[in-house]
Amino acid sequence: MKIAVIHDWLVTYAGAEKVLEEILNIYPEADLFSLIDYLDGENRKKIHNKKAKTSFIQKLPFSETKYRNYLPLMPLAIEQFDVSQYDIVISSSHAVAKGIITGPNQMHISYVHSPIRYAWDLQHQYLKESGLEKGFKSLLVRYILHKVRNWDYRTSNGVDYFISNSDFIAKRIWKVYRREAKTIYPPVDISSFSYSEEKENFYLTASRMVPYKKIDIIVQAFSKMPEKKLIVIGDGPDFAKIRSIATPNVKLLGYQPFEVLKKYMQTAKAFVFAAEEDFGITPVEAQACGTPVIAYGKGGVLETVRGLNSGQPPTGLFFTEQTPEAIISAVKQFENDSRLINYSDCRKNAIRFSPDRFRNELKSFVEEKYSERRKLKI
Repeated sequence: MKIAVIHDWLVTYAGAEKVLEEILNIYPEADLFSLIDYLDGENRKKIHNKKAKTSFIQKLPFSETKYRNYLPLMPLAIEQFDVSQYDIVISSSHAVAKGIITGPNQMHISYVHSPIRYAWDLQHQYLKESGLEKGFKSLLVRYILHKVRNWDYRTSNGVDYFISNSDFIAKRIWKVYRREAKTIYPPVDISSFSYSEEKENFYLTASRMVPYKKIDIIVQAFSKMPEKKLIVIGDGPDFAKIRSIATPNVKLLGYQPFEVLKKYMQTAKAFVFAAEEDFGITPVEAQACGTPVIAYGKGGVLETVRGLNSGQPPTGLFFTEQTPEAIISAVKQFENDSRLINYSDCRKNAIRFSPDRFRNELKSFVEEKYSERRKLKI
């Protein structure tokens, strides 16, 4: 079998790239395609030192840092890759990778992290956060997103089988494309997060500081609970804004190396998570350390954290609104009911998302579907 793997863009190493790494661990001989490729040396080692075949966007000005500005050109760019000589095409897509053109004798499996978020149900949130609610520029962006939606829906017909990274995203795939999707949870490097029962008297949150992560409302909540300590790890565009509202009991550490993050994850009383994520890796990493999670009860986290009323050994609890008041109430509930949560149950729950499990499930799915298609041809 000749296999091609299609990725949106290779700039940083985050959740989508961890999925790519494991796909290439399954199929190390596969050829890699990406709109742009700017991975550094250490991160490139994780993908078998492969250099992706890139699109014309790679040669455009500022493509390493301003690549998102080329969104109107991305559908055209992804369609220019010639993958006609491959038996199997696997796209790992949160933007346009799933739009790769394949023929009737090829099998295209698309692992979808999400349909293009800012073009579909999160469009209005994106426009608001970008200051594009009014004016000519807003009208232009809305028109571009309209065209992207039309293209995105049309190209869903070129996918033979969809895989979603959570049941939450499977619902979004059905809503947008009217296609069923098999959920295979993404890999989380459980082995790098050591289990610990030695907890200290502080809460932790860690994330890139961008608006949808809602770090600001976590900080606002703890600013109203001066007797409780919060550690915040992460950097990003909202850092200065968040620092301006932090009180003395809230300690902002900025970006920290992995070993420091892990130490705080191991010893935190609980990990606080306020974003609506498609899957959400950090709550799983916290549980791998034996640390309970206090999370906003929407999105993929409902599948990775077991609440107090889940009917299974709980690993955390949920709040229902993205407000400081809801977080305050949840923290109080946690302190009243934390005895119900066993640290070892948090670790056991996290093991469900190991890389070995991901590789086994994805490999079995690909081989099963390929075998079915060959039988049909016979």
